[in-house]
Amino acid sequence: MATASTPARFGKGQRVKVRVGTPPTHFRTPEYIQSKTGVVVALFGSYRNPESLGHGGDGLPMQPLYLVEFDQNHLWENYQGPDRDTLQIEVFENWLEPEIA
Repeated sequence: MATASTPARFGKGQRVKVRVGTPPTHFRTPEYIQSKTGVVVALFGSYRNPESLGHGGDGLPMQPLYLVEFDQNHLWENYQGPDRDTLQIEVFENWLEPEIA
């Protein structure tokens, strides 16, 4: 049973930036949110890291999993929808860093 986990670094309402990376192996963070800033909406708990599990690893340490909300008009160049449109996506903590103002 997995017990090793990383304590959650971010809280609800905190602005975070998604780091940029394209590892040569499996990764779950879409490139269209990389380098973008969003707001933590929820923390789901800690889970085995699927990027490790996808290649036969044990997925440890377990990673906090967040629901992060992004403004659509900041994700897509020339977005034509209403300014209030948002996208919520699950992101593991190893892809997040604090927003630097």
